Amino acid sequence: MIQFYAPDILTDPVLPESDSQHCCRVLRMGAGDEIEVIDGKGNRYSCTITAPHSRHTAVEVRDCTPVPLSWSQNITVAVAPTKHLDRMEWLVEKLTEIGVNRIIPLHCARSERKEIKTERLEKIAVSAMKQSLKAHLPEILPMTPFAAVAAMPCTQKFIAYCDRSLPRLLLAGQYRPHTDAMILIGPEGDFSPEEIKSALELGFTPVSLGDNRLRTETAALFACSTFHVLDMASDHGR
Repeated sequence: MIQFYAPDILTDPVLPESDSQHCCRVLRMGAGDEIEVIDGKGNRYSCTITAPHSRHTAVEVRDCTPVPLSWSQNITVAVAPTKHLDRMEWLVEKLTEIGVNRIIPLHCARSERKEIKTERLEKIAVSAMKQSLKAHLPEILPMTPFAAVAAMPCTQKFIAYCDRSLPRLLLAGQYRPHTDAMILIGPEGDFSPEEIKSALELGFTPVSLGDNRLRTETAALFACSTFHVLDMASDHGR
């Protein structure tokens, strides 16, 4: 199944240019053809093409089917963007595919990248959402200072760091399935001692992701995957 994306499909039943080109030029679909359109808010619409155009294909919405999330809680991954942008883009794609509610580019004391274009990341997330047959687009925040993210409320708050001289607990042993969770993943140079101290004072649980040293993007994906795996294991054990 091919999904097209139009966030305002009910008020403006027209496919955006990129989807119109794919629909008309690549797939060569025309008037009367039926397509599936998602809005990124959890809805999938059955539509009929009324006026094909390579830049603005008009459609008629026939019906709407809510598409529930496959996980029950809110998952937030706050991660310091990598120096090489392609690795951050890869991470956004994979997080969207496996399932995440919010991605926060984290500005830390040791961050090598000080700014990031969220528009580019959002386009990658849209593509991954369509490809993985989801209907929910994760929220991608602009680059946000560590202190602001650490102060955000969440039921479960974790910070993963590499410093072996400080106490850490295994993430898999601390996470409570099906409960809202946020995890902070630092830059290549790790969080500063001041950031770790601040997070612990704000109620974050210090965690390890295992014995291996992981790249920033690998650590973020591993943590999010851990949440989903433990959720599924919890469901299976009921």
